[in-house]
Amino acid sequence: MRFSRSLIPTLKEEPVDAQVVSHRLMLRAGMIRSLGAGIYTWLPLGLRVLRKVEKIVRQEMDRAGAQEVLMPAVQPGELWQESGRWEQYGKELLRFVDRHERQFCFGPTHEEVIADLVRREIRSYRQLPANFYQIQTKFRDEIRPRFGIMRGREFLMKDAYSFDLDVTGLDVSYQTMYAAYQRIFQRCGLAFRAVEADTGSIGGASSHEFHVLAESGEDVIVSCDQCDYAANLEKAVAGEGATHDTEPLLSLQRSATPGQKSIEAVTRFLNITAQRLVKSILVEAAGQPLLLLLRGDRELNLIKAAAALGVPQVTLPDPERAARLANVAMGYLGPMNSHLPILADWELRTARNFACGANEEGWHLQHVNWERDVPTPTFVDLRNVEAGEPCPRCAGGHLLRHQGIEVGHVFKLGDKYSQAMGVRVLNDQGVEQTLIMGCYGIGVSRIVAATIEQHHDQKGILWPPALAPFHVEVLLLNPRDNAEGAAADALYQQLLAAGIEVLLDDRDERVGVKFKDADLLGCPWRVLVGGRSFKEGVVEIQSRDGTRLERVAIADAMEHIAGLVR
Repeated sequence: MRFSRSLIPTLKEEPVDAQVVSHRLMLRAGMIRSLGAGIYTWLPLGLRVLRKVEKIVRQEMDRAGAQEVLMPAVQPGELWQESGRWEQYGKELLRFVDRHERQFCFGPTHEEVIADLVRREIRSYRQLPANFYQIQTKFRDEIRPRFGIMRGREFLMKDAYSFDLDVTGLDVSYQTMYAAYQRIFQRCGLAFRAVEADTGSIGGASSHEFHVLAESGEDVIVSCDQCDYAANLEKAVAGEGATHDTEPLLSLQRSATPGQKSIEAVTRFLNITAQRLVKSILVEAAGQPLLLLLRGDRELNLIKAAAALGVPQVTLPDPERAARLANVAMGYLGPMNSHLPILADWELRTARNFACGANEEGWHLQHVNWERDVPTPTFVDLRNVEAGEPCPRCAGGHLLRHQGIEVGHVFKLGDKYSQAMGVRVLNDQGVEQTLIMGCYGIGVSRIVAATIEQHHDQKGILWPPALAPFHVEVLLLNPRDNAEGAAADALYQQLLAAGIEVLLDDRDERVGVKFKDADLLGCPWRVLVGGRSFKEGVVEIQSRDGTRLERVAIADAMEHIAGLVR
């Protein structure tokens, strides 16, 4: 590709609305342009990278035995009503009606569609196991699309669905997909972690997320420094820590704490640590208020709370509503003599002599104990784990926290959709049996952004070779010099003939502009043709990461570059 004849509209200035590195660099490198909130046009350079990700994904899915299909993006609402997700999915589902007033949606995912296909086409256990995938545009009506391609409303996704006769078969299909995902991200040149994850709105028995490690990642993932334990923050648990169960019980004490409402203020006023204070958080679940108890220095995880309660969502009411529901000002809420149901974090099982709100404005209690002062509540996992806590899986390991960008998710769906939609086959006894499903998604377009988040410097992108838009960029330093132009063009043609993807910067631009654009675009290798080196009969070959600089005779350049690329 010749730069002078290509649409590569690079930008010198930083885009003012770009909040993360990938968004900024994709705009500056002329990879994408915004059409509307969270909706982007992919320009030629960006599309080359996107297609390379697609190719790797397609190759590994085919290798794993999955069959490619292409399902409609527009889906009948009746299918979603049949599965029970029409209302459950929420406002991210883009709903509309056609001219006949029939309800439809633009698919954010395709569990219902594939279930409908399989119940129509697969009749016998002899046709199993089966796995179908597609690479297709999805739409989720995000309330606040941001970070460019990272969290857009329209995106390219690979989704696959496995069908097995039983759970044992699902386990095999799941592991096959898990291994395929590892190969995909390895081939893309990414540093990643697979972690235990919450199943979210998709549902199912268990799941794993694949996260690209990057400082800008929105998600927090946790791993052990000694073993292979890893989970996202919604699933991560800590091992047993210090306990207080050997302490003697102290007498209950009522302490005036006028105007002291925050954890910091109360602990300072009472001269205790936050570990000794139990905070009471009023939440609402399925329309009912209840108290959640945590250690004062811990952070509530609402997804864990919802899972513990078996409800889709747990919400925090605003302070005024919370005060009305609790009949006490916030900051003084506590479990003693509370009229609300109570759940406590499992870490509090061994708590003794703790402080808490007295359910009376201006007062706290000290030396509170279970059973004697407060009925022992149900203990569940409610909190976010912290770095340095003991690993729950191995002896001696400690937890680390990382920032991650989710690029893949695999689910064991079980019979959630197949039962609701009647996806059954005849087993070897001639009896109808409900199929067991798995679901496997990869954010194809998100991989492009996540790669940039992980591979960049102050000058621009540093593409891993497998995803680079071009293997080599040839910089013609002086297009007005006929000899230099002829040499650059000859090398360009030789590289093309050898099957090497090459961009020739033949623009009539200043050398400084070409160097800056080359750094921005981030091709792994660049070849400088012109200037003093050309007069000496050589070209300069540089790696984008700055680790290699070689001077090679012009006649040997093509062969030398081919060796570097391959």
